[in-house]
Amino acid sequence: MCLERFTAKLFTNLKKAAPRFELGIKDLQSSALPLGHAAEKNSIESCNDLNSKMAHSILFICNGHGEDVIASEIIKKLLEKIKNKNIEVLPLVGHGEVFNSIKSNNFRKIGYLKELPSGGFSNQSLKGFLLDLFAGFLIYSLRNFFIVKQKSKHNCKIIAVGDFLPLLFAWSSECEFSFIGTPKSDHTWSSGPGWALSDFYHKMKGSEWDPWEMFLMKSPRCRNLIMRDKITAYNLNKKNIHAKYLGNPMMDFVNASNDKISNIISFKRIILLVGSRYPEAFKNLNNFLDCLQDFNLHMDLVILLPLSLNADVMQIQSYLNKYGFTKQSKVNFLIDEDSVWKKKDQYVVIGKGKFNSWANMAEVGLSNAGTATEQIAGLGIPSLSLPGPGPQFTKSFAKRQSRLLGGSVLVCKNKKILLKRLSLLLKGKVDRLEQAKIGKKRMGESGASKKIVDAINLHLLS
Repeated sequence: MCLERFTAKLFTNLKKAAPRFELGIKDLQSSALPLGHAAEKNSIESCNDLNSKMAHSILFICNGHGEDVIASEIIKKLLEKIKNKNIEVLPLVGHGEVFNSIKSNNFRKIGYLKELPSGGFSNQSLKGFLLDLFAGFLIYSLRNFFIVKQKSKHNCKIIAVGDFLPLLFAWSSECEFSFIGTPKSDHTWSSGPGWALSDFYHKMKGSEWDPWEMFLMKSPRCRNLIMRDKITAYNLNKKNIHAKYLGNPMMDFVNASNDKISNIISFKRIILLVGSRYPEAFKNLNNFLDCLQDFNLHMDLVILLPLSLNADVMQIQSYLNKYGFTKQSKVNFLIDEDSVWKKKDQYVVIGKGKFNSWANMAEVGLSNAGTATEQIAGLGIPSLSLPGPGPQFTKSFAKRQSRLLGGSVLVCKNKKILLKRLSLLLKGKVDRLEQAKIGKKRMGESGASKKIVDAINLHLLS
């Protein structure tokens, strides 16, 4: 109740401060906000007609790269199933590049978007929060909040994907909504030793979800509440919160097999997952390449390096040059790679946007990533992580992820431990299968997106 009153009061005060808000969001753009003209450059083009009276029946709100990918998969299936509905998406973190692949007259991306210094992980450190704050996070959030608030006038249905922020936006809109809670799992505190302060905190609550999040979930306007695994849904149901588990949609957009693996089957194969948040991804790449320069397997090794769409390829290549790799003009593995690099018996294969098709080719992963690590675990591929300073892939994040996946990804304290474990995993098939077994079980099988779409259509859109 306190949260509801605070939100209502905040909106009322802001509305008084900008009395012409009723005329449209353009007034905010011209107001004397600290970002000034620079803010204009970060509003996406599809925002230009926000003053249109055309009612958009469905709005997705998501707050992270993994959440964007999940939302895009659900949107594609909704567009196939519901031909006469208009769908919008509001990414709260980054520019939502993944949505650019959706080509439909009934779909558009909206909002005021900006790459934040923390990469969207400002809740993990005070430094990250302060950097985001000075970069304009609060102002962009308020602008997006106003966009969502306007949706109540058009009988809009909202689907929030992520954690607290999209859930808060959906609840504050006064619209009916569905919530897909992707980042939190009760495996993270119910598995393992459980001696951390956070473990005691979660045990006291009975869920990794916080009390204020559970309060929003209990809203009578929340028509669907979908969790990422059975244990999380079960624990929420014990608190009279009607959560469901319909499978994990993360496994729906990664290929289970690829016939082109025959072209590299004779090599030992590693997939290098450095993350999609820059410049942190460059630091992760540098650390892994530093490890691999001392790795001697006495066999030819193919290192698959799938890059995110926002990656600076020239910068990536400069790191390869730094560690002695040279570009090969006459070597082609025929797996749709962009380029091949070689040093002694190690080959690095680069490909932008190739993760979905390359993931299943690897035997082991070196992974400082979020969603991608979970996906290769779901494919039965064990991995090793080497945490850095963050802001995303910190030591605490890595430990939480390892517990989430039941040890399918092992956290390494240093380079020496990583190389020892890497050698054992590449040489021992039994060890690989044993490490990957629980992770595969916890991630579940593909097909969840269709079930989620059916549930949303039945309970929210009908």
